Amino acid sequence: MKRVLVLGLARSGRAAQTALEAGGTEVVAADRTLGNDEDLALLEGVEVLVKSPGVPGEAALVVAARQRGIPVWSEIELASRLLPNPIVGVTGTNGKTTTTELLGAMLGARTAGNVGTALSELVGDVPADEWIVCELSSFQLEDVDRFRPRIAVLLNLEPDHLDRHGDFEAYRGAKLRIFENQDTDDVAVVPRGFGPIPGSGHRVEFAVDDALPAEPLIPGVHNRENAAAATAAARAAGISDAEIMEALRTFPGVEHRLELVAERGGVRYVNDSKATNTAAARRALTAYDAPIHLILGGRAKGESWEELAQAIAASNVVTAYLIGEAAEPLSVDLADESVPFLISGTLERAVSEAASAASSGEVILLSPACASYDQFRDYEQRGEEFRRLVQNLEA
Repeated sequence: MKRVLVLGLARSGRAAQTALEAGGTEVVAADRTLGNDEDLALLEGVEVLVKSPGVPGEAALVVAARQRGIPVWSEIELASRLLPNPIVGVTGTNGKTTTTELLGAMLGARTAGNVGTALSELVGDVPADEWIVCELSSFQLEDVDRFRPRIAVLLNLEPDHLDRHGDFEAYRGAKLRIFENQDTDDVAVVPRGFGPIPGSGHRVEFAVDDALPAEPLIPGVHNRENAAAATAAARAAGISDAEIMEALRTFPGVEHRLELVAERGGVRYVNDSKATNTAAARRALTAYDAPIHLILGGRAKGESWEELAQAIAASNVVTAYLIGEAAEPLSVDLADESVPFLISGTLERAVSEAASAASSGEVILLSPACASYDQFRDYEQRGEEFRRLVQNLEA
């Protein structure tokens, strides 16, 4: 390729630009906010548009590129063409980061993708015969072309990002693209009983009650399910059960996912900021037998609150502390289920109110079920602020 337009200059866009320029390609770098007639001139002479995951398909430059017959790739598509390595791809609505990092521990492999290192950053940095484990979001998968993970893992599939994809079928279609280019030499790891998938990969199923070489260190039924998926994928990669057992027994989990940040006066403070949809929050509730003070809310993603409210009512939640834009609509559904709640508004106030109410043996759980963009840059900043607020509480 002689000339490529990289649209979106966050982490993955900058990584794509660096990898392309290192290979001698001329790169036109553009911010995602561009799109007037003058900006469309950036497409002149461009062979491919590489789109960052945060850029919607309706962006003016993306639409114009498609109209001109210019291929639109995700950064994942680009990186997979530049990397000779075999790739394990991990997608699903929830559990992607945990499973990706657990698989990285099992395989002794570098991890990249949706969280942390952009896949393009590994170009030229990993020996060609070594595995790379790549976390994949629907935003990254919707713009693949020939991307072919040798092992593709689908953890689960529940409504999410409906504000971007429009409906569940479009979201589902984007997720399942992880399998579409696999052939009979590849492996497709899916939940037991999952329906048809595209591609020709050898199908391997997993379930929460699978026999494992060891019980995982990380808590929760959902994490046992993640461990079962990781074990199936690791075995497909030729990893021994002894190596898998060691990873299961020692892997501590990831930041912002059921992360125990402190225990004060017998009260556990748990950061689950990465629970950005209702399914993730429902799973978090099942991880604790103790009474829970739940901090909930943020920016809604187009989901109904009804099922979450019912799950909270049936759980150990003592009180819900509601924050952000979703506080008012959440309060309606919680009231319908007779769940005690306070509209705290801000995370700072929610932590303070929950800390004042909690007793020894109880859990204060930040599991928002929402995106963070109303009050924070991303879920990581929200989790870090929760950690800071907890550390600053008076003993």
